[in-house]
Formats: sequence, C-alpha cells, structure tokens
Amino acid sequence: MIHSMTGYAAATGESARGALSLELRSVNSRYLDVQMRIGDELRALEPLLRELIGSRIARGKVECRLAFAPSAASGAQRLDAAALVRLRSLAQEAKNAFPDAAALRIADVLRWPGVVAEAQTDEGEMRALAERLCRKALDELNASRAREGAKLGAAVRERVMAMRRRVEEIAPLLPQALAAYQAKLTDKLREAIGSADDERIRAEIAVYATKIDVDEEITRLRAHLDEVLRTLDAKGPAGKRLDFLAQELNREANTLASKAASAALSDCALELKLLVEQLREQVQNIE
Repeated sequence: MIHSMTGYAAATGESARGALSLELRSVNSRYLDVQMRIGDELRALEPLLRELIGSRIARGKVECRLAFAPSAASGAQRLDAAALVRLRSLAQEAKNAFPDAAALRIADVLRWPGVVAEAQTDEGEMRALAERLCRKALDELNASRAREGAKLGAAVRERVMAMRRRVEEIAPLLPQALAAYQAKLTDKLREAIGSADDERIRAEIAVYATKIDVDEEITRLRAHLDEVLRTLDAKGPAGKRLDFLAQELNREANTLASKAASAALSDCALELKLLVEQLREQVQNIE
C-alpha cells in the first residue's frame, strides 16, 4: 500500500500526576529524520519513542512533541523546607548588609531556585502511558498517510495511463515519419553532392536513420511504465523506487524529444515530458 509522507496525529492520556500529551507531525524527506521536542523531565522517554517511531515509519521528517501538565490536585509541587531555611538565612544576611532594602515578597520566594520542588513521578507509569500514546498516535498517523497515499497512487496511475496512450500514439507514427524524413534527406543530399550514386545516398541515409531511430526509447518507456505499476502494487515503501523510475522516464522522454523526426512526434514527446514531471511531483510525497 502506498503511503504519503505527510500527516499529523495527537494523543492525550491522564496519569495520577497529570496529563501527558503527544503530537506527531510528518513531512517529506529523503530519509527517516526523527526530531524530538521533549522537556528535560521527560528526556528518559526519548529512546522508547524513537524506537516506536522507527518501527512504524520508514521515510519522512517526523517531529515528536511530548509534554506533561501536572494536575492541581496531584501534589506535584511542594515547598522545600531546607531551601526555605537557606533563603531566610541569606535574606537576613542581605538585610544586615543593606538595612534599607525591601523585604522579600512571596512571589520572590516562590521564584527562588529550589524553593518549589517537583514531586517525583512514577517512572514506570509514565513510560507505559507514553508508549500507549505513541502507539495510538502512530496508528492515527499511518492511517492518515495511507489515505493520502491512496490518492497519490491513483494520481500516479492516472499519469502512467496517459503516458501509455502517448507511447502507443507515437509507435504508428515512426515508420511514416522516418520514410518522410528519408525522402526529404535524399532530395537534400542529391542537391548537395550532385552526381553521387544511389548507393552513397542510401548509406548516408542509413547512418542518419540510426541516429533518429527511437524504437529503443519506446521499448524502455513501456518497460519503465510497467515497472511503475508493479511498484505501486508491491508491499513496503515505494517512494525511492518510484523516484528513480521517474528519473529514467524523464531521460527517455528527453531523448525521444531530441530525436523526433516530425512535428507530431515532437508534440507527443513534449506531452510525455509534461506527464513525467507531473508524476515526479506526486512521487516526491510518497514514502
């Protein structure tokens, strides 16, 4: 199944200490690039989250945000008595040195480092909750990426079918275009070299006809288009393979355009190039 690299998911869960929220955002990238946005108090959970994300996502830039909001009734914060004693002692020393200084306000006390201590959370409970939320968010993220991927796959198939029609339109034009070009070239050669015999002219035409023959390009275009469809139906990530095939299709379309021996062939080749470029734009979003 084709997956897009773009998606978003979020999950929130409650613990005895408060609420844990997790967000996943993913965008296009050549490789898997996981970026974590986690507070220091939750940093121990980072390896677990990276492992879970890496096991479910193969490609894309993924941003993971994890935040914890303690509940008011959880007792998650308390005053450190020892820190208060130290602060009072320091305040008294400062008062002795600066008798006219204003006394500490409650707000000043609460902002003093170490006075308000965070209660220790249950590490095992937090780890289990983070794992559950991450798995839930990954399910949601992959579901959204799959829905968008189905649309991208349909768009790629549509371009492949259009390219196939153009290729089949080109094939019947080749003998007629080549014959017309040979006749035109024969007349020009006769004018240019005058008395040259027909054998010399035929040899010159044969050499140039080889240069403008696009039969190999048509064959490779058909093979590449078949491979695109096979890749769309295969299991696992397909983006890198499709990107490579899009480059090969573009190469063959460029060669076809450069060898076009008639206006009709040139028009078809240009339409092929446009379709290939549209396909490449869609493929850039596929995992």
